[in-house]
Amino acid sequence: MSKKQSNPTDLDIVYEYHDRTKHQLNRYARSLGYMDWKSQPDPFRRYEQSLTLPLDHPQITDTPTYDSLFETLQKPVASINRDSISRLFYESLAISAWKQAGENRWSLRVNPSSGDLHPTEAYLVAGPIKYLSEVTAVYHYSAFGHALERRVILTNEEWDAISQNLPPDSLLISLSSIYWRESWKYGERAFRYCHHDVGHAIGTVTFAAATLGWKTKLIHSVTDDDLATLLGLHQQDGIEAEHPDCLLVIFPAGENITPTDLIINLSTALLERLKANDFEGRPNTLSKHHHEWPIIDTVAEACRFDGQCTLNHKHDYMDAGGTTPRTGEVELRRERQPRVTPGAVTGDSRVEHNSKNEFADDRQISARKIIRERRSALAMDGRTTISKETFYRMMVHVSPHLGKNIIEVLPWRARVSLAIFIHRVDDLPTGLYILVRDPGHESSLKKALRSEFRWDKVEGCPEFLHLYLLQEADARDAARIINCHQDIAADGSFSLGMLAEFDASLEQNNTLFYPRLFWETGLIGQILYLEAEAVGIRSTGIGCFFDDAMHEVLGISDHSWQSLYHFTVGKPVDDPRLQILPSYWHLK
Repeated sequence: MSKKQSNPTDLDIVYEYHDRTKHQLNRYARSLGYMDWKSQPDPFRRYEQSLTLPLDHPQITDTPTYDSLFETLQKPVASINRDSISRLFYESLAISAWKQAGENRWSLRVNPSSGDLHPTEAYLVAGPIKYLSEVTAVYHYSAFGHALERRVILTNEEWDAISQNLPPDSLLISLSSIYWRESWKYGERAFRYCHHDVGHAIGTVTFAAATLGWKTKLIHSVTDDDLATLLGLHQQDGIEAEHPDCLLVIFPAGENITPTDLIINLSTALLERLKANDFEGRPNTLSKHHHEWPIIDTVAEACRFDGQCTLNHKHDYMDAGGTTPRTGEVELRRERQPRVTPGAVTGDSRVEHNSKNEFADDRQISARKIIRERRSALAMDGRTTISKETFYRMMVHVSPHLGKNIIEVLPWRARVSLAIFIHRVDDLPTGLYILVRDPGHESSLKKALRSEFRWDKVEGCPEFLHLYLLQEADARDAARIINCHQDIAADGSFSLGMLAEFDASLEQNNTLFYPRLFWETGLIGQILYLEAEAVGIRSTGIGCFFDDAMHEVLGISDHSWQSLYHFTVGKPVDDPRLQILPSYWHLK
């Protein structure tokens, strides 16, 4: 490993945490090992005794279409008012449904979360909002009530100073994480999962904003301490405290903005006033008792942005349960699996089986419909195929500069490529493939991966997709074992591991980039979720996988590339015992 940094202590902490929290074939990362239901945290943050502004529950519309969000944004651009702010949150971070089995009931949200535990909280910073608020303020978004909880009022002069370098009619959304919500179940590995979820939430906010004709950019001009002060998080402590993650600026499409132009000005006078100010409301208690995982606080502190280290602009900004096998037993089976007759096993006409390359057309699918209806598959049928054109379209939309209206929310060049296990894609051999999302990755990947891999350009694949066949094989057993023996990784049409350029990212940008690698994987995952919904199938993120078993299959023997998040896409098998309830039935 390489640690050529000005602050090797923080870098040591990140590498040690990353290796320590890997699942291995002979052991899992540290956790309780059982579910302590008595300490299960409340998935909803509430600020008790704060002024609450209920938001509207808008209807789903046929327009804009999903595919249009990757090409041009909605016109005319929506104004900032009660309706648009209601839509922004309703289609990004709100409850999407409830499920009930017997006496047990739990909520689902537009933004997915590991274990449905939802560590991610959101805040809005905005000037006066027509028909909703006459003052400039900082608000917490309550997903349970679909409402804004006011935390503090800002003067118009303070807002003008904050936003003076932003496009007109901009607003800010900030995300934070409560690590306890994930560590309750997942123990030390929870820090990873929280930042997957941040990436998903960045994606849901970006998609929702795009339906309104708004663009979204992540900015880096505010330190974590200053962001915590702006949101009132500096007043929290202990295991239930929120940790500031990122700041997103949302503004009307059409503004020609580069990431380095977006600067937030938080004056010393404002920060001192907020530190001395009493914010409205008290955060609710999430659990009666807790289990401490000190390594999470340690790595979180090592990754904080203190203003002393910034992203390396030169390198990073874009242009405009079965038997546990022993090490060595996870391998690709070279015999081909039986092929399923195309179209014979699916009753959904949206699972395409055509021969034309039509991934560039607009399928006239309501963006808002699939955003609100997105669900995580719990099991897959092990039979359904998809067309190669459907697969190619998915790869187009997760590729930088091709799906750019969404992906360019992140201001750095792509750091993640995809190692793909093809199981059931018509006219593509089963086996191991790789999508090189940044052509600059190719030489590094060839050096890191097995020398015997073929690197054959996929026949019929669009030239602008850097998709290669590495090895033709039956990859189902390998996918199942690698993903903690979960059948869902083998029973879909394909599954994948997201490979992050690990050493180079930390060398060039220091430890603050460690969580950002997970954000990028979460954003890719959010696109895959919606891509699956668009063709009548489903997907799910997989956080439980044997890290080094995946690396062994690929031939990775160092930290140059690390698999950070896995995913599977296919036809879901629904549980008929579950009852589905409307998203906000509890408010009626």
